[in-house]
Amino acid sequence: MARHDIDFSELLDVARLRAECRAIAGDRDRPQLELRAALLPVLRRASVEGREKARALLGRDGSGLSCARRLSWLQDQIITVLYDVIVDGIHPEGADIAVAAVGGYGRDTLAPGSDIDLLFLLPERNSDAMRKAVEFLLYVLWDMGFKVGHATRTVEECIRLSKTDMTIRTAILESRYICGREALVKELETRFDREIVADTGPEFIAAKLAERDQRHQKAGDTRYLVEPNVKEGKGGLRDLHTLFWIAKYYYRVRDPAELVKLGVLSREESRLFEKADDFLWAVRCHMHFLTGKAEERLSFDIQREIAESLGYHTRPGLSAVERFMKHYFLVAKDVGDLTRILCAALEDEQAKDAPGGLTRRVISRFTKRVRKIPGTVDFVEDRGRITLADPDVFKRDPVNLIRFFHVADINGLELHPDALKRMTRSLSLIDNDVRENEEANRLFLSMLTSRRDPALMLRRMNEAGVLGRFIPEFGKVVAMMQFNMYHHYTVDEHLIRSVEALSEIDNGKAADIHPLSNKLMPTIEDRTVLYVAVLLHDIAKGRQEDHSIAGARIARKLCPRLGLNPKQTELVVWLVEEHLIMSMTAQTRDLHDRKTITDFAEKVQSMDRLKLLLILTICDIRAVGPGVWNGWKGQLLRTLYYETELLLSGGFSELSRKERASQAEEELFGALSDWSQKDRRTYSKLHYQPYLLSVSLEDQVRHAKFIREADKAGQALATMVRTDSFHAITEITVLAPDHPRLLSIIAGACAAAGANIADAQIFTTSDGRALDTILVNREFTVDEDELRRGGTISRMIEDVLSGKKRLPEVIATRAKSRKRNKTFTIPPSVIISNGLSNKFTVIEVECLDRTGLLADITAVLADLSLDIHSARITTFGEKVIDTFYVTDLVGHKVVNENRQGNITARLKAVMAEQEDELRSGMPAGIIAPAPPPAEAPAPSRRTKASA
Repeated sequence: MARHDIDFSELLDVARLRAECRAIAGDRDRPQLELRAALLPVLRRASVEGREKARALLGRDGSGLSCARRLSWLQDQIITVLYDVIVDGIHPEGADIAVAAVGGYGRDTLAPGSDIDLLFLLPERNSDAMRKAVEFLLYVLWDMGFKVGHATRTVEECIRLSKTDMTIRTAILESRYICGREALVKELETRFDREIVADTGPEFIAAKLAERDQRHQKAGDTRYLVEPNVKEGKGGLRDLHTLFWIAKYYYRVRDPAELVKLGVLSREESRLFEKADDFLWAVRCHMHFLTGKAEERLSFDIQREIAESLGYHTRPGLSAVERFMKHYFLVAKDVGDLTRILCAALEDEQAKDAPGGLTRRVISRFTKRVRKIPGTVDFVEDRGRITLADPDVFKRDPVNLIRFFHVADINGLELHPDALKRMTRSLSLIDNDVRENEEANRLFLSMLTSRRDPALMLRRMNEAGVLGRFIPEFGKVVAMMQFNMYHHYTVDEHLIRSVEALSEIDNGKAADIHPLSNKLMPTIEDRTVLYVAVLLHDIAKGRQEDHSIAGARIARKLCPRLGLNPKQTELVVWLVEEHLIMSMTAQTRDLHDRKTITDFAEKVQSMDRLKLLLILTICDIRAVGPGVWNGWKGQLLRTLYYETELLLSGGFSELSRKERASQAEEELFGALSDWSQKDRRTYSKLHYQPYLLSVSLEDQVRHAKFIREADKAGQALATMVRTDSFHAITEITVLAPDHPRLLSIIAGACAAAGANIADAQIFTTSDGRALDTILVNREFTVDEDELRRGGTISRMIEDVLSGKKRLPEVIATRAKSRKRNKTFTIPPSVIISNGLSNKFTVIEVECLDRTGLLADITAVLADLSLDIHSARITTFGEKVIDTFYVTDLVGHKVVNENRQGNITARLKAVMAEQEDELRSGMPAGIIAPAPPPAEAPAPSRRTKASA
């Protein structure tokens, strides 16, 4: 959209502004500092009012390019008026300089928070007075609050620096005259074109593409990050700018539309360029206006408001913000298509007329060395890249659109941009006949299950638009984001990364991350089933119905098309429908509760399904985003796998719990062989059944030593820290007098110390003390650093339990330092069930995460006289799902409906922060003198919690 197509009259009355400024500058005797101070409010008012009008016009017409052009024009007028005032009387020598815009401003576009990049051109014979004029202008702009990037040079200096500095060369490439002595700008343009641009096209292209690759690497080398950088990210504005720089430099064009006349872009592709540019500018301008600064990252906390500003509405299955972000990622994909098309055209040009020498040296890929590829006549190899033998390859046989990638895969070839350009223009050839073609589906399945790099080929097919055309159901999730903090990528990118994780396991490269799946993978009878299930598990996201059920329906229809037999199809369907069950069971259920395992085993039914489900679950979690998978989740999944394997294989012990606990006690007694008989008896009889049956013998011995040392030192309160890098967990063991609110106080102390509880084992000893092992997520990679952090958390727990610090105060301090999350809305949910456990009532709560939440919830449960026997705390981004296994104070399930209703109401109130963050009546300290170790067990109310 050119400047002459836009009406700027609403933004500013230039004549009035000039008259006001001249009136102020009319007093020649006035000190310059006072002149600047007097000009400032007039110019600032003009800028603020003009920008407000530009914002209103953006809301009215929605055009981002128009807004950027309006802001650029407004800035031009302010600078021109100021320059005229300066040369009219303040510094008349300034009439011999030229003021030019460079960078983005030179392209005649400006975002609300952008820097103002200026080039002041001086004549060869210049004076200090000219520089003083520049100085005056800059000071006024700085006083107005603008970030001004500037350079003051002669034309000769610009040319000399351009030869060695690619950044300066790019800036001058986009220079645009604003005011002053125009002849200087014309001279620079002429000499730049003749002395710099001529014969250096390949050098410039290579530099800009390398710069782009480095930028992508820094910003996250995918265009499908759910909080993308609109300016610097892959598929963002800077990529479009790079295309324009290359085109302008190589083809000597001023407007991307001229590329159509040259045959580089089709009319449709040129329109795509302008639409992408306009959309990205609209997003960027709205972001700057909304945040009041140069915000380039499209973060969660502004996505919803930007979507509303751009006029998106909620539709079944997708919220307004998700629809907006899908549009954003589709535009980013269009930018990738345009990049490939332009690079292909450049290669063709270079192949025709590159003289060799510099070209071969700098961009050797622009020369052609074509050879045949064995087994195909439709494709040839051009310097390690697959390309087309003739232009009609796809038209002659549309299955070649699939075969192209298969040949590239088996021959390990890169993809030639010319072939990709033709592919982009041939996507309409993929119709139902191609989708149902047996050969096309065989080739696709071969790539999907390849032992080479299936994710690479899937990603390339997706980038080219082929995957979404070949599998339309996949096409519906292309560029689809989920508006939450848990998923880091769009759905299509998540699915491809899931396949990538599976391929890693399949090739035996993941033994250090998840040893069990690495060991199981060679025993999988049907790899095809697993690969297809992994690719399809989230394919029905964004629909009104449950995506697992809808996905299973898609799988039932798609698998036979891909060549799977009925048995394989049924297994894929089951895996897709149940792909969340293992993850949710492992993370939100008590794995030491027998009913958890029997219920899960009933669902799985066979070892084959169990193995497949375990590996699918691991791939799914690992593909969510960096840092989501950790060793602790792996341990939970392994525990669930081994417990279920025992049940499915008939290996569950027939011994009663009492007999197994007695056996464990004897083993602990035996392991303490170097202790006195009295101590062996005392400390082996200190624990109840839940402890003896769920804690490993190694940990039991470690705990026994810890408790004995505390007793010898006369400590009522003691802590012990251990870190585990494999599980990404730091373990803090607390020995303290038992108390109904102990779990709540420890959870609050951890929150106050900034520690995120991943799990815990909480037991009561027979002498009335609590032995609590709190597991917090690891923060540092170096063990020494993490142990120091663990010590800090331990001291916080000790200070709170001993009364040195008051929990409500330390929690409040930390809560104030953290900004409350207003981006996401998760209605508090409470589900109370008596069917998930034979012995306990299970309370599951779901809500928005916040500091001190676990402390609040457990305090409410204590208020309600509920005894927590075990609990699981699971965080999915901004959402938590906490599950508590409870009884009343006499050990019975909670069956009374009125009481259940009261529990639900109280929990929802505290989750919605309608109650105090922590009970004011919570004790400041609960330490009492340590009782002597008892040899005989005594009854205890509190048994075990794993939170």
